[in-house]
Amino acid sequence: MAAGYLDILRARHAARLLTGTLVGRLPNGTGPIAIVLFIRAEGGSYTLAGALAAAYGLATAVGQPLLGRAVDLYGQPRVQLPAAVVSALGMVLLALTGLGSLPLAYLGVIVAGVATPPLEGGLRALWPSVLKSEDRVHRAYAMDAVAQEIMFTVGPLLVTLLVSLWSPAAALLVINALGVLGALSVVLSEPSRTWRSAPREAHWLGALRSPGLLALLGSFFFVGLALGSITVAAVAYADDHGRESVYGWLMAALGLGALIGGLAYGARQWAGAPEKRLRVIAGLLALGYLPLTLTPSVPVMTALAALSGVFLAPAIACSFIVVDRHAPRGTVTEAFSWLVTTFGVGAAAGTAVAGPAVELGSTAWSFAVAGAGGAAALVVLLATGRLLAAPVRTAAVVTGSENDRNGAVEPGFSSGHKA
Repeated sequence: MAAGYLDILRARHAARLLTGTLVGRLPNGTGPIAIVLFIRAEGGSYTLAGALAAAYGLATAVGQPLLGRAVDLYGQPRVQLPAAVVSALGMVLLALTGLGSLPLAYLGVIVAGVATPPLEGGLRALWPSVLKSEDRVHRAYAMDAVAQEIMFTVGPLLVTLLVSLWSPAAALLVINALGVLGALSVVLSEPSRTWRSAPREAHWLGALRSPGLLALLGSFFFVGLALGSITVAAVAYADDHGRESVYGWLMAALGLGALIGGLAYGARQWAGAPEKRLRVIAGLLALGYLPLTLTPSVPVMTALAALSGVFLAPAIACSFIVVDRHAPRGTVTEAFSWLVTTFGVGAAAGTAVAGPAVELGSTAWSFAVAGAGGAAALVVLLATGRLLAAPVRTAAVVTGSENDRNGAVEPGFSSGHKA
């Protein structure tokens, strides 16, 4: 496993692209956390904090596929860096406004969300031209999922550290400044500057004309809902125990569990259709969320949080392969951006529901939202099994990658589709 990941990282540009993308995505990965902590510090209620975090998530959901399609049409540098700058300015507006003007606060989070650059989808579009073989790209997907969990482990701790050293407003500003630097590193790299999408069939639905992709997105909406609800539920749990640091440890434990699960998943090559494998992983993910409703003591709850995250990275890594198999030709960045979008919409729904669940019921009720989300994700995968069993084989069938016109990838492999 380690040797396989090192082989990928030794490829020219790979380490820079992965690191730049992770740093560039820090604002998006920690945005809901930073918003909730900032609004609570300003004296806002859980409901208001959840509503602003939900607005940010919904705005991201709107912007990602639009910007992803723009990347497929116009290339990465023309879209990614300007979007990162505008997104950061939106968070600056929130930090300066606080709760002094709610319309401006909502405007800030909406601008920040809509302009979030599609770095995640962009990286997966670049892997084929950098790694040049299907097996290495699939391993890169697993490494990508593991690296995300490192970010989701370190990100909450970084936010809480910045809050404790300075203030929640300072945390918003620093995180977004880092995001702009990460995006800058990516777009200045040779693979990003030279990448071009494969020719695409003109269709207003774009990537969404794939039934299998729609089925996957429906399932991962509920995975996002589960994760979004945990963001608010963990803050409420920390308040119940009178220690702000508990929140950071719970979120870090969740990320650590996913990191361990991702490493284990990437340690071997898996036989059989990834769509069937994803159903098993989703079932185990749903089971992992249910014990959180017990809300036991802090040490036990931290252990349960880690356990609940074990199957998250494997589910994400497997979903990347499924997207790759079902995305129509020339829509690779857009297709992966739609996956980010469904997470955003689901997370927004989760934060919006979990806030009132705390205030009308209890902290346990907000964690129950996560369990219900995991169960719903599994139900969608089971109900759409026939759609997922048939990868796109029409206009998406190609003989090379998005960059194969330059001879960058072995024949027979497409970054936009795996037949």
